[in-house]
Amino acid sequence: MDSSTSSIVSRLGGGSGVDMVQLARDLADARYAAQIARLESRNEALEARVSAASQLRGQFSQLASALGDRIRTGDLAPQPSIGNPGVAAITVAQGANPRGSYGLEVTQLARGQMLALAGPSNAADPVGEGTLTVRFGTVASGTFTADAGRDPLEITVAAGETLAQVAARITVANAGVTAYVANGTNGPELVLKGGEGGANAFVVEVTNTGAAGPIDNLGWTHAGDSGQLRQSAQDAAFLLDTVAMTSPTNRVTGLPEGMQLDLRGTNIGAPTTIGFADRTGQVTAVMGDFVAALNDIAGQIRDLGDPLGGELGADPGLRALRNAFSSLSSIDVMPNAASGDPRRLGDLGLSLNRDGTFRLDTERLQRTIAESPKGAAAMFTTGLFGVFATLDKLARTTSVRADPGSLAGSEARYNAQIARNEEALEKLAEQQERLRERMTREFVAADRRVASSNSTLSFLRAQVDMWTARNQ
Repeated sequence: MDSSTSSIVSRLGGGSGVDMVQLARDLADARYAAQIARLESRNEALEARVSAASQLRGQFSQLASALGDRIRTGDLAPQPSIGNPGVAAITVAQGANPRGSYGLEVTQLARGQMLALAGPSNAADPVGEGTLTVRFGTVASGTFTADAGRDPLEITVAAGETLAQVAARITVANAGVTAYVANGTNGPELVLKGGEGGANAFVVEVTNTGAAGPIDNLGWTHAGDSGQLRQSAQDAAFLLDTVAMTSPTNRVTGLPEGMQLDLRGTNIGAPTTIGFADRTGQVTAVMGDFVAALNDIAGQIRDLGDPLGGELGADPGLRALRNAFSSLSSIDVMPNAASGDPRRLGDLGLSLNRDGTFRLDTERLQRTIAESPKGAAAMFTTGLFGVFATLDKLARTTSVRADPGSLAGSEARYNAQIARNEEALEKLAEQQERLRERMTREFVAADRRVASSNSTLSFLRAQVDMWTARNQ
C-alpha cells in the first residue's frame, strides 16, 4: 500500500482504531535503535579523538613555526649593521649565524655597458634595411673577445622600420641587452644597455642590405669608438678585511658566515665596518618561552593520554609523541658541533621532571652561554641542525598520515572508522525503511481484514436482533 493510502487509513482509524502507520514506524525504529545508537556513540568518540589529535598536532606545528619566525625575523635573527649604509646593505643567508665584525671598502661598483648610437635625423624616418648582430664577451686592454658559448642577438630590420621599432624588438628579445630611443639635443639616438658585469660587454655589427643610410651608424666596436660608449661593462671590486674580491653583480653572495651584500656606492680609502649584534642575551628569554610552550603541550599529552578518560588514552601516535618528549632534553641536536660546544637541549638548561613536564635549569644555561656563547647562539638557526630543525622534524613526523604510529596516522585511522560507521548507518537506515514499509503494508492489510470482520459481525448482530424481535 502506498503512503497516501496508509495516511488515509491512519486518519480514518481503519477497522481496529489503531494507527497502523505509526505503529509500523515505532516498531521499525525500535528494531534498529540499539544498533544505530551504538554506531552514533562510536562516531562521537572517534570524532573527539580526531579533534584531539588534530589539535595537539596543530599546537606542535605552531610551536615549531613560531620558533622559526623568531629565529628568522625576531629577536634571535642575525642583526647586521654597517657604519656607512650608503656603501652597502647587509643580509644573512638562511641558517647562517655570523658574528664579529668585518671591514668593507668598495672600490668599484658593477655596471653594464651603455651605448648611444646616432639614428635618423627625424625619429619618424625609416632606419633602412639589414641585420643588427649583437655579440657578447669581455674587454681587456681595449680588445673585445666574443664569448663563443653565448648566442649573439640578431635583429632583422625591414624596410620602413623606425628606430623606436628596432629598439622595441631588441628589448623584447630578452637576450641580455635592452634598448630605447632618446630624443636629445643631437637628435634621435638608440641607447643600448647591457647587464651588469665585465662578461656582458658587447659589440654591434651591421649588415646593410639596402642603400646607405642611418642603419650604418648603428654598428659599433670598442676599437672604433668615437664617443658612442657612455659606460663600460665592469665587475664590482671590493676589499673585505683587506682581501680583494670581485663580483659580476652588485649582489654579492658566497661571503664568510652567510653574509650577503648589496653594494650601493664606493668608499675608496675609507673602509666601513660591518658588525653583528650579540644574541646570547636573547637565548635565555627564548628558552624560558620555549619551556613554557613545551609544558603546555606536555599538559595536553597528559590529559589526552589519561587511560581513564583521555580521548587518546591508548593512541599509538600520542604514545610516540610522549616518548619523543621524554627524550627531548638528551637529543643530539648539533651533531656537527665542535668539541666543547653545546650539542643537546640539556646543555641549554632543558630538564625533564618526573611527571613528564619540563623545567629550565638557568644555572646550566648561563654556564653554557658563558663558556660557549657562539655555540649556544649557533643552536638557534634555521639550518639543518639545531633546536628549530629538531622541533620542526618532530612536528613533521606527527603529520605523516602514512605512518600509523603518528598523530596524523591516528587521525586517518579514526576517520576511516568513522566513514565505515557512516556506511553502516546508511545501510541500517535503508533496512529500517524497508522494514517500516513492509510492516505498514502488513498491518494495513490486517486492519482491512479486521474492518471486514467487524462489518460482517455488525450485519449478523442486526439480523439476530431482527429475528429476536419477530419471535417476541
